[in-house]
Amino acid sequence: MNKLFHSGYGLLTGLVLGIMLSVSVGVYAGRDDAAGLSALPVEDLQRFTDVYMRIKRNYVEEVDDSELLDNAIQGMLTGLDEHSSYLDEDDFRDMEAGTSGEFGGLGIEVGMEDGFVKVIAPIDDTPADRAGIQAGDLIVRLDGDSVRGMTLSDAVSRMRGEQGSDITLTVVRDGEDQPLEITITRDIIQVESVRSEMLEEGYGYVRVSNFQTRTARDLVSAIEELKEANGLKGLVLDLRNNPGGILNGAVGVSDAFLDGGRIVYTEGRLDEAQIEYDASPGDVLDGVPMVVLVNRGSASASEIVAGALQDHGRAIIMGQNSFGKGSVQTILPLSEQTGIKLTTARYFTPDGRSIQDEGINPDIALDERLRVSRSEDDEPARRDLPEDVEDEEEESLAERDFGLNEALNLLKGLNFYNGR
Repeated sequence: MNKLFHSGYGLLTGLVLGIMLSVSVGVYAGRDDAAGLSALPVEDLQRFTDVYMRIKRNYVEEVDDSELLDNAIQGMLTGLDEHSSYLDEDDFRDMEAGTSGEFGGLGIEVGMEDGFVKVIAPIDDTPADRAGIQAGDLIVRLDGDSVRGMTLSDAVSRMRGEQGSDITLTVVRDGEDQPLEITITRDIIQVESVRSEMLEEGYGYVRVSNFQTRTARDLVSAIEELKEANGLKGLVLDLRNNPGGILNGAVGVSDAFLDGGRIVYTEGRLDEAQIEYDASPGDVLDGVPMVVLVNRGSASASEIVAGALQDHGRAIIMGQNSFGKGSVQTILPLSEQTGIKLTTARYFTPDGRSIQDEGINPDIALDERLRVSRSEDDEPARRDLPEDVEDEEEESLAERDFGLNEALNLLKGLNFYNGR
């Protein structure tokens, strides 16, 4: 496996908030010649200077030079794509702190879409998750103020606050006739990226909620414990609503299940952007059947794992089409306290499929509106989400989770077929 630590945790400005975006950290220095830069466009620079001076002379309030220049830099970057941005001192500090797995805020990963803040996924067992925020929600107002015209950094800053303080998000959601107002109490977010349990004898479940520096190690340890306690005939890897994280975490998790071959590669304009990650020998499951659950909240690093296991035929991907966040953001420091986050490459699966905007198509599609209940004869039955489940706390995880129930049944079927 390529051991190059192409790290950084996609928290953008929102670690205090718990907003995460997939990021790779690196420094491209002294590479102007490689980028093929031409002479600076004098006429365009003159136009910029004219606008700058008109603002200084005519704006209704006096504006500080540094504020104007920061705004200009931010606009230049956000105009490229929704993932590039300027990192001021607070943003830069938050980004560097992002791999610890503990931070304050709401517990959501977001991006920008059509001028609004789009929820990629809530993080498991966080204030946003408990409040009912869903992948795909569009946040249009923060405490009654429109987010239209805000940068992502501006919106994140507005959502920051003291632990225990409240913020009201106005959310537009597919299927709802009117915007929803959801009040969330900020809290300290402690993310355990890996948890596991036995679904029933011989069938294990591992949930990866995001990718941190220790995720691959924790996943291998969890699987070894499942194997020692019960043995494994099948495993469900749950990547639903996993917004991503550290690239090396995704590479390590993929490597744990692959016995060799390419995991992911990147392509960009510079030589430094051409990187390939390969699996090392050894499969922690020794070929035991796997099902990977994904949905539209599975993004970035999650898509790398799902794409690698799908291309190698190592796992069956089940669920909904994933988010489609397949670009690499590199942190380029401008000083010890500031920098820019710039899209420098795109991810491709082992077979050369672009993840960006396409996502990972599941092998078996599931309707996320369905769940499991029990019929009168106590056999599992499908039903729509709005209906209630009686005695749900007494049911097993697979009995109350439709997608997981389907994955478990598929694993049983595979073992039955292979044993014939």
